[in-house]
Amino acid sequence: MTLPRILLSALLPFAAAYLLSYLLRAVNAVVAPDLVRDLSLTPAQLGLLTAAYLGAFALFQLPLGVLLDRYGPRKVQAGLLTLAALGCLAFAFAEGLAGLFAARALIGLGFSAGLMASYKSSATWVPSERRSLANTAIMSFGALGLVVATEPTQHLVALIGWRNAFLVFAGLILLAALLILAAAPRKDTVGEPAPLGRQFAEMLAILKTPLFWRLAPLIGLTAGVQIGVQTLWAGPWLRDVMGLTREEVGRHLLLMAIAFMAGIFLVGLIADRLGRRGIGPMQVMLGFNLLYLAAQLLIVLRVESLMFPAWLAVAAFGQVAILAFPWFAARIGRELAGRANASINFTIFVVAFATQYLLGFIIGLFPATATGYSPEGYSVALGLFLVAQVLALLWYLACSPHKDRA
Repeated sequence: MTLPRILLSALLPFAAAYLLSYLLRAVNAVVAPDLVRDLSLTPAQLGLLTAAYLGAFALFQLPLGVLLDRYGPRKVQAGLLTLAALGCLAFAFAEGLAGLFAARALIGLGFSAGLMASYKSSATWVPSERRSLANTAIMSFGALGLVVATEPTQHLVALIGWRNAFLVFAGLILLAALLILAAAPRKDTVGEPAPLGRQFAEMLAILKTPLFWRLAPLIGLTAGVQIGVQTLWAGPWLRDVMGLTREEVGRHLLLMAIAFMAGIFLVGLIADRLGRRGIGPMQVMLGFNLLYLAAQLLIVLRVESLMFPAWLAVAAFGQVAILAFPWFAARIGRELAGRANASINFTIFVVAFATQYLLGFIIGLFPATATGYSPEGYSVALGLFLVAQVLALLWYLACSPHKDRA
């Protein structure tokens, strides 16, 4: 397949679907005030409702890997996107917390292949030495969804209301499913698929490898915390700690989304360049992880002059774990790429789910303020997750032989 065709058919349609995945993942950071007002939600309930997306997303990752390797990303992604559109319709018409929770979980299930289908297509069509760059480009393009989920979505909600906005989202998702069916390569699996029983056995074998258990805690915690925080709690934090208005919060979230998009693409370029000089992706990932952890520390300590620059760094470098995906999949095997990537992604979204709910639970233990939630509550909650990430980094460094860091 030629390079233009790889870009236009094997990568771009899936990247467009991933853009919508990020939009729906992060939309509650903007509509949270409306949900709290209309449903009288506590912080824990808001966290649980938003995390329903991540919980369903995470639970489907392991069977998803088998489906991607067996049926290919085109069929799997188009089918799941249809479920996401139905979830948006259900969310628009739901009346109570239970209905909204179920609808948001359906949205999460429908978008569970958002990034993994892209990576599977990349693993099939992109040469191994350029996959880090291809994957970061996909993620950077998908980050446009995070941009759209800030001020543009805020204006849309102000214009037509949050329920009608979800009807618009449903239509866009269906269009993305049709684009994938029309444009993506029809032959998108490697060889003849093994029986399902064997494929699930191979998935379990991946989960039992020492390499997985060295890598998963670090990747899951660093990337999962960033997803859980930026797609929900960053907005309330900006309101309650920095004292911003709703319009200012939307603008700051927009800047964070741009930082995310630019940062992940920059990371990919740097990893690609350094890879040609013999510096492996895991070494690059660890270096950026140190910057990411330092930025979180500034947020926890609420260093006034550096708080928002620290949030920009968290957004820019929080998903540097993407560099580990092609590295891990290459060691597991090309024919197992879908399952290898899904196993790592599973850990990320389990952590993201826990982050959104537990941050809300911990914040809710502190007395509310006149504007919202307690700044001390945010610091304690974020600080506990920062400690967990540092411990995961130390575990990886202690357990990894030198050859695994390359």
